[in-house]
Amino acid sequence: MTTRETEHLGPIASAPSLPQTRGPLSGKVIAALSGRRTSLPSEREILQGDPYGDDLQLLLYVLYELHYRGFETVDENLEWDPALLRVRAAAEDVFLRALRANTSGGSDVRQTVGALVVEPVEDDGHSVSHYLQREGECWQIREYAALRSLYHLKEADPHLWVVPRLRGRAKAAMVAIEFDEFGAGRAENIHAQLFADLMADLELDTAYGRYLDEGPAQALATVNLMSLFGLHRSLRGALVGHFAAVEVTSSPGSRRMAKAMRRVGAGAAAQRFYDEHVEADAVHEQLVRRDVIGGLLEDEPHLAPDIVLGIEATGHLENLLADHLLSSWRAGSTSLRTPLVGTAPPLPDGAPQSEGARQY
Repeated sequence: MTTRETEHLGPIASAPSLPQTRGPLSGKVIAALSGRRTSLPSEREILQGDPYGDDLQLLLYVLYELHYRGFETVDENLEWDPALLRVRAAAEDVFLRALRANTSGGSDVRQTVGALVVEPVEDDGHSVSHYLQREGECWQIREYAALRSLYHLKEADPHLWVVPRLRGRAKAAMVAIEFDEFGAGRAENIHAQLFADLMADLELDTAYGRYLDEGPAQALATVNLMSLFGLHRSLRGALVGHFAAVEVTSSPGSRRMAKAMRRVGAGAAAQRFYDEHVEADAVHEQLVRRDVIGGLLEDEPHLAPDIVLGIEATGHLENLLADHLLSSWRAGSTSLRTPLVGTAPPLPDGAPQSEGARQY
C-alpha cells in the first residue's frame, strides 16, 4: 500500500469525542462517562422515556459505542461497568418492546423475505433513493451521506457478532459475505472506507462519528438496532433478519443512489460506493436467502419469529427515517439537528445568503 493510501485510511480510525446531551437520560450517562460524579438514570426514569426519542436513542448509542471505538478520554474499562450495563438493559427493554409492538409478531420467513424482493412498480412517495435519484439536490445528498455515516463507517462490524453463534452452512455463508464487506483482504476496499471516500468527494468530514450531534433520533435508531441485535445471543435470529433486510434491498436502492450521484455531478468515489453495492449485494442477496437464513432455520427452526422481527423492525425504523427526511426536504428544511457547515437549504428568493452557507 502506498503512503498516500495509508494516509487516506487514517481519518476514520480515531475515537470520537463525546456528543452533546439531548435530555436528562443521555445527560446523566454522558456526565458519568466524562468522569463527573453523578447519579445514573433510574429504571423508572428510563421506562418513562420515548423509545424512539432523541434522549433514549442517544443514551443507547453512547453506551453501544463503548463496544466499538469508544470515545476520547473515556476509560475503556467502562465498557463492562455493571451500573452502565444495567442502564443499557433498561433502555434496551423500552426500545425492544416498542419494536415488538410495531411489528407483526409473525413467523413466516419465506413470505417476509419474499416481500423484500418485490420492488414496487412505481415510487410510493416514501422512498429516499427514488426522491434523490429524481430530484434530490446536492445539499440533500450531503445531508444523507452525513447521517448515514453513523451506519456506514461501522458497516458490517455488528454483524460479525453473530458469526460464533452460527454453525455450518449459515456460518460459512455469513463469513463469505463479510469477507466482501471488509474488502476481500484489501484495506482500501473495505466498504466503510469506500463510504469515507464518498464523503470526501462530497466535501464532508470523514472522521468516525463526526456527525453524531447532527444525526436525528431516527438515524440513531437504525444504528442502535443492529447493535441491540448483535450484542445479544438471544437475538441472533433478529440480527440475521436485519442482515437479510439490508442485503436484499440494497442492490436496487444503490442503483438509484448511483444515478443520483451522477446526476448531481458527485465524484468518482461517491459513485463507486453505490456501484459496488449494486453488484456485490445482488450476489449477497442469494447467499443470505439460501444459506444464511436457510442454514439457520435448518439448525434452529424456532428462531423463525426472530428473523421476521429483524426484517420488520429494520423496515419500520427505515420508514421512520425516510418520513423524517422527506418531510424535511419537501418543506425546504434541513433534516439534521443542525445544518452542515458549508451548506444549507436554499433560502427564499431575495433573502440574504449568510457567509459560509454556500451550496456544494
